[in-house]
Amino acid sequence: MAGAPYRFERAAWRRGFERVAGVDEAGRGPLAGPVVAAAVVLWPGGAISGVDDSKRLTPDERAAIFARIGQHAMAVAVGIIDARTIDRVNILEATRLAMSQALGALGVSPQLVLTDWVALAGLSCPQRNLVRGDQRSATVAAASIVAKVTRDRIMEEADREFPQYGFGRHKGYPTEEHRRTLAQHGPCPLHRRHFRGVLPMVGGRGRRMMRGETRVWWTQGDLFGESRRERHEA
Repeated sequence: MAGAPYRFERAAWRRGFERVAGVDEAGRGPLAGPVVAAAVVLWPGGAISGVDDSKRLTPDERAAIFARIGQHAMAVAVGIIDARTIDRVNILEATRLAMSQALGALGVSPQLVLTDWVALAGLSCPQRNLVRGDQRSATVAAASIVAKVTRDRIMEEADREFPQYGFGRHKGYPTEEHRRTLAQHGPCPLHRRHFRGVLPMVGGRGRRMMRGETRVWWTQGDLFGESRRERHEA
């Protein structure tokens, strides 16, 4: 498979836009867990082998390319919005929040932002919102990989805290197993209480207190070997 092309990036580089940020998310559809967005800036003229839409790659391929992105990208950052915030503002707005956080944590100022169709408000530079952006733009594809690998690892950690749900296997998506365990145990603090499939379970089982809201954004150093920063709000 050829992978995602650099057509939009090369056009921007030729025009003098050296810092092109690709932005994408993972986790809009699950019943549980955060929505994660990543922003990636590649060096002008640089190409990272194998970069493609994360959905077209195996977990092992994603992990290997994730490591290459960390080694060779100019800048990488992630924004993470938890289930409680998703319930409060809706999943689209939570996605935009995560994307804005990722862009703000890059450490460099993008001159152009490419997204997988999601339009962002308040940017200080132009943006292009591409249909199937994770298949048409290598930087958006790179962001999709970083977001997917990061979110999968979060859900694997969640599996150790809430082993009864099988988060390590389905990552919070509405699989038959997840629906069955949700019906059996009720929702946990990671479940999106306003999502169809979770809402009927609220009020029965799963009465554990919700945690305080947590927003997290990871920089390139955090993602590839250093500690993460968290902000807790009541």
